[in-house]
Amino acid sequence: MPTTKDFYKILGVPENASQDEIRKAYRKLAKKHHPDANADDPSAADRFKEIGEAHSVLSDPEKRKQYDEVRRYGGFGFGKAGDRTGPSPRDFASRASRPGGEESFSFEDLGGLGGLGDLFNSMFERGRRGPGTRDRTRKGQDVEYVVEVPFEQAVRGGKVSVTVPVTEECAVCLGSGAAPGTGLRRCTECGGGGTVSFGQGGFAVSRPCPACMGRGSVPERPCGSCGGSGQVRQNRTIQVSVPKGVDTGSKLRLTGQGERAPGGGAPGDLILTFKVKPHSFFRRDGLDVHVTVPVNVVQAILGSRMKVRTVHGKSVVLRIPPGTQSGTKFRLRGQGVEKGERRGDQFVEVRVEIPEVIGEEERQALEDFADAAELRY
Repeated sequence: MPTTKDFYKILGVPENASQDEIRKAYRKLAKKHHPDANADDPSAADRFKEIGEAHSVLSDPEKRKQYDEVRRYGGFGFGKAGDRTGPSPRDFASRASRPGGEESFSFEDLGGLGGLGDLFNSMFERGRRGPGTRDRTRKGQDVEYVVEVPFEQAVRGGKVSVTVPVTEECAVCLGSGAAPGTGLRRCTECGGGGTVSFGQGGFAVSRPCPACMGRGSVPERPCGSCGGSGQVRQNRTIQVSVPKGVDTGSKLRLTGQGERAPGGGAPGDLILTFKVKPHSFFRRDGLDVHVTVPVNVVQAILGSRMKVRTVHGKSVVLRIPPGTQSGTKFRLRGQGVEKGERRGDQFVEVRVEIPEVIGEEERQALEDFADAAELRY
């Protein structure tokens, strides 16, 4: 069943377009070419169907992946151009017949073409569910989001507010797509069945009706808030518990916090990827923490004691031995990042600071010290 349809061209998006770009392009085109808004244009309905067909495939990551594979094999043909070794639609039609003469098709033989059989089977099965059947087994899409957390909160754990853009049921029309005070009417495109068939000869595949999005009905007057789709894009704010010891790249899955599924199915998941903000004092290396502290010349020569802040909000006393050189590192055991049963250390690097300007008395004192220690200067 060859076809020359290019869903990317139909929506006017590049092949690497994001889901958000595809969604925006679809909404813009669907609004422009909706039959109700183009009563004087008989071609608007066909254009609208094409747009809906393209969106139904490209908006589903799995179907989009399979569709891209289809394109690499020369559209919806079985095999590349000139290759007649693959099965034809007639082959499938002759495999089996249902009682009453209704043909039954099997697409398992297409599995060798990178999942093309799965694509056709999923579309075909969806069409066989019957008029008005709602797909409650389909799960909503997962949502991935990057969350920035402060350094010390990433180490200690805690809670953070996250605002995620998601698709929600329209609160104005309660998901019906109809303006308040109006109702729904049977879709004339599919006759209320919610599905339409396309194909060639004895080979046909059913898919959700692009005019009513598989619902079997359309609003008498579209809701002004959602444009008749029954869904709106808005921000959802949730409280997220940041696990102790997370690092940049750590992920957290929140079940049921993703996109809502069409037809009342289970919602998808929210997958959070943490990005830890840099700190002005602490640096992290795995479970170890590194800091640099300044000491003056007298402290380095004579030795000293000083308080050093840790990532756990407390300070520990560090002993600086006499004669400590700049760049010397000291280990504070168990003062690093805690993750599970493991805990790192904190390393303190000493940086000896030399004054840029000294007074006459300080200079004389240093010269006396140099003479006493027989140091050259």
